[in-house]
Amino acid sequence: MRLPVAAVALLAAGVLLTGCDGVAPSFACKVDATTPDLVQDREAAGIADCDPASWSAGDGAAARLPDLELDCLGGEAGAALSRVHGPAVLNFWSSNCGPCRKEMPALQEFYEEYGDRITVLGVNWLDTYPGAAIDLARLSGVTYPSLADGCGDLQETDAPLGAGLPFFLFVAEDGTVSKPHTGGVTSSDEVVAMVEETLGIDLAAAKATP
Repeated sequence: MRLPVAAVALLAAGVLLTGCDGVAPSFACKVDATTPDLVQDREAAGIADCDPASWSAGDGAAARLPDLELDCLGGEAGAALSRVHGPAVLNFWSSNCGPCRKEMPALQEFYEEYGDRITVLGVNWLDTYPGAAIDLARLSGVTYPSLADGCGDLQETDAPLGAGLPFFLFVAEDGTVSKPHTGGVTSSDEVVAMVEETLGIDLAAAKATP
């Protein structure tokens, strides 16, 4: 679903007005991960780089997603969602999204348990406060990589997008991408259930396999 330009502007304005206290806003929607403050913040947070070669799983087909270079919260080099290989879990979130804050620890737990079998990638979306996003990741203990689309450039592509945040996209082994799934999970088990239902992967059986 595409949001109208006016809605995007309102969302961006809302982020600027409601950002976390003590975090300086970025009035441009592009993330410059080379600024001293952001470098210090992301290193303290321990967020993984957005290097497709280092993503844990991803030995299936390339995702049928846009070849659009996005910024990275955890490093200087960005990447395109088309570099994701299935199976994969993509979680779209923002620093001013209450349900996103609640579900990030659950997704981190899933990443720690199953990240060697399925790629986990965040997409910080329509968020003009990269400092607040990195700080939220640090406070949530999140270390899985996150791309950033602060300008909402994905809206100009054919990427399947949810009507609100948070939402998930699931990439199958053959590269096909699911329709958006509403987020707001509170446990790793809920993510497991979504993966098993959407991608047909028996994670429990895979875990038991030596």
